[in-house]
Amino acid sequence: MGSVPAVAQETPFLGEIKMVGFTFCPRGYSDTNGQLLSIAQNSALFSLLGTTYGGDGRTTFALPNLQGRVPMHLGTGPGLTTRVQGQAFGSETNTLTVNQMPAHNHSPRMNVSRVNAISRNPINSFIARAATNTYEEGSTLTGEQMAAGAISSQTMGGSQAVNNIQPSLVIRYCIALQGIFPSRN
Repeated sequence: MGSVPAVAQETPFLGEIKMVGFTFCPRGYSDTNGQLLSIAQNSALFSLLGTTYGGDGRTTFALPNLQGRVPMHLGTGPGLTTRVQGQAFGSETNTLTVNQMPAHNHSPRMNVSRVNAISRNPINSFIARAATNTYEEGSTLTGEQMAAGAISSQTMGGSQAVNNIQPSLVIRYCIALQGIFPSRN
């Protein structure tokens, strides 16, 4: 058998995007990789795409860039924000901030000393035994002293970015550079 050139089976609409399972785009198609094309050489395709995906609009326009992107239909769905044609958004990773974390508590660590208490002003200190077994009447109690030390909670997390990528399979997307000019009806 001889070699057969790869061509799409039907005449596509100009600007139509197809997925293919092989490693190249067929004749008459180009990768959707954001490349700039000349308006003068691709005026019909420019009339459909304009500068939606980039270009200066005088001499060049860009094809859509689907590298590392998931296509999404334009418009608004229930509870979703509006998306417009050509809008790129999202990121592969995200580092969470404290405001994005669920409310939670950490248990503090406290060292207990067997030494006698040395302070009546226990700032940044830990529990110690009283210097003497002292019991007094009234509001001045001396058995509540603390020895020098520290109360701390363990630092958690490492500021590592969280992966946002959904389970995916890489497929080549190709856009038709030649074909039937689509009608609106």
